[in-house]
Amino acid sequence: MATYVMSDLHGNYDGYISILEQINFSDEDVMYVNGDVIDRGAEGIKILQHMMMQPNIYPICGNHEYAALQVLPILPMLTEELTEEITAEVDEGMLRNLMEYLNIGGLVTLDAFRELSDEEKEDIIEYLEEFMMYAEIEVNGKQFVIVHAGLSNFNSERALDTYEPYELLFESPDYKEVYYPDKYLVTGHLPTTCIENAKPDKIYMANNHIALDCGSGFGGPVGCVRLDDLKTFYAKID
Repeated sequence: MATYVMSDLHGNYDGYISILEQINFSDEDVMYVNGDVIDRGAEGIKILQHMMMQPNIYPICGNHEYAALQVLPILPMLTEELTEEITAEVDEGMLRNLMEYLNIGGLVTLDAFRELSDEEKEDIIEYLEEFMMYAEIEVNGKQFVIVHAGLSNFNSERALDTYEPYELLFESPDYKEVYYPDKYLVTGHLPTTCIENAKPDKIYMANNHIALDCGSGFGGPVGCVRLDDLKTFYAKID
C-alpha cells in the first residue's frame, strides 16, 4: 500500500490517467487529489466521473470546485429563456458568480456539464459537495497537512477545522517560511514556476512544504508525490 497526492489537474484527463498508470495505482493504494480538477482544460468532468468511481481516491476542494458549486446548480436557470419569473430568481450575486467563474476558465466545464443527463448532473454536484476542505494524515511516521492553497491567518496552535473556506482555497503560503516544524504542508494552487528557487514544472519541496501545481492548467505536466518516500512522478507532455 502506498499513499499519493496530485493536484491542479485542470481538465488534463490524459495526464491524470498517465500518473495512475505510472504508479500502478491499485485498490490497496490511496490517492488524494488536492483540488482544481476542473476548468481551463476540457475534460474536468470526465476526470470527476472517473474519480467518483474510485473509493480509494479522496478529493480535496480547490477554488475552482468551490466556484463551480456557486454556478452549476443554477445553470439550467441561466440557460433557459429569461422569463420574468426566472429573472426574478436570478439575482446579481448569481450573475457575478457566473462571470467570475467564466473568468477563471470555467466555460469548458459548463459546456461539458450541459451535455450530461439530469441524473449525471446531479451526481456531479453531489460529488463536488462531498469534497473535503483539507486532510491531515500520517504516512510512515511522517505527518502531512493537505490543503489546496494554504492557511491564511495561520497560527500553529489553530485547529484546522476553524479555518474558513476562503482561508484555505485562495491564498498561497509563504514558501520561505516553515509553518509546522513537525509536519509537511502539502499544497497546490500556485504553479511552482511562480515559487522562488523552484524548478519550472516540477514539484517543489523545501521548508516542510510540498507544492504540487506543475502548471497543468497552462501546458505543464501533472505532478504527483508518493508520501511514503517523497518520490515524484510526472505525466509526459506530448
